[in-house]
Amino acid sequence: MCPKSQSRRRGLRVVVWSLVTALVVAACLVGVVLWQNSYDMEEQRVTIRHGGHTLHGVLAIPKDGRKHHGLVVYVHGDGPTDATHGDGYQPMWEANAKAGYASLSWHKPGVAGAPGNWLDQSMDDRADEAAAAIAWARARPDIDGDRIGLWGASQAGWVLPKIAAKTPVAFAIGVSPAINWLQQGRYNLLAELRADGASAARTKAEVARSDTIRRLLGRQATFDEYLRAMGGDADGMTADRWGFISKNHTADVTRDLRALHGIPVLLALAGHDINVDVADTERTYHKVLDTGGALTVRHYPDASHSLLKQSIEQSDLKITFTALFSPRSLFADGFLDGQRQFLKEVDRARTTP
Repeated sequence: MCPKSQSRRRGLRVVVWSLVTALVVAACLVGVVLWQNSYDMEEQRVTIRHGGHTLHGVLAIPKDGRKHHGLVVYVHGDGPTDATHGDGYQPMWEANAKAGYASLSWHKPGVAGAPGNWLDQSMDDRADEAAAAIAWARARPDIDGDRIGLWGASQAGWVLPKIAAKTPVAFAIGVSPAINWLQQGRYNLLAELRADGASAARTKAEVARSDTIRRLLGRQATFDEYLRAMGGDADGMTADRWGFISKNHTADVTRDLRALHGIPVLLALAGHDINVDVADTERTYHKVLDTGGALTVRHYPDASHSLLKQSIEQSDLKITFTALFSPRSLFADGFLDGQRQFLKEVDRARTTP
C-alpha cells in the first residue's frame, strides 16, 4: 500500500476519533447540566385573579405523594423579576419541597408578558397582591391553608409585615431585608463608594447629589424637576422609576413589624451585604420581635446581599458556570439547608403540645 494512502487513513482515523471524543464529552456535559438543573418537584403554570388583574405564576409542588402541602409564598425584591427569578428560585423551592412545602411565585406586573407595570406599585399594592394569591392558594384542595407562610428578599422586607396584617400567615422568612428606605439608600451609597476606593472629593460630591435627591423627594418633585436639578443627566433614572421611588421612599418597617409578633420568623443575613445595613436590621427585628420568642437569626459570613457566595457573585463567568453545572452551589453554605430546617421546625412546633 502506498505510504501516502496509509498516512491519509491514519489522519482520517484521528479526525474521526477526535470528533467521536468531542461528541461524547459534549453529551456528558449536556447530561450533567440537565441532571443538575432537574429538581424533585412539579412546576405548574397558574393564573390568579386579583382586583380585575391577572397574576401569572408558578406553583412548585413536591413529588412526595402527599395530597396536602404547606406553602411558601415568594415576594420579590426590587427590579423586573419573573416568577422563577431567572430560575434562581428553583434550588430554594427544592429545599422547601424536601420539607413538605410547595412554593408559589408570580411575574411582577409588566414582566414576562404579565399585564401592568410593577413601577406603578406601592408596598401596600404589593401586599394586596400577595394576600390575593394566598386567598387563591387556600381555596386549593392540595394546599394546607394553616401552613401558608412568606418568603421575601430585600425590598420585600417592607411588604411581608403588611401581608401578615391582612391575612393570617404561619411564618415568615426574610432574606436581607432593610428597615428604612432612605437610610438603606445612604448606607448602600457609602458602602459602594468604599468598595470602589472613591476619593474624598468624589464621596463628598456623591453625598451632595444624594442630599439633593432627598430634598426633591421630600417636596414631591416631578421627574422634570429632578432632571433640571441634575443638570439634564438622568443617570439611568426614568419617569416611571422616579414615580416608584417617590411613592415608596418613606417606607420604614419598624411599626409594621409588629404584625409578625408571635409568628416564627427566620432572618437570613449576609456577611458581605453592601445593600443593607444588616446590623441595623438585626437590631430592629430583635427590638420588635424578641418578646414573642419566635425570631431566629442566621448569619452567612460568605454571602453577598442575594445570599449567593460572594466569591461566585463577583465573577460573571463563575455565576454562569456554577448555574449550569451546580446551581445549588451558588448559595452560601448552609442557606438552603437552613431554610429547610426552619420549615421542619415550624411544623414540629405546630404538632408539639
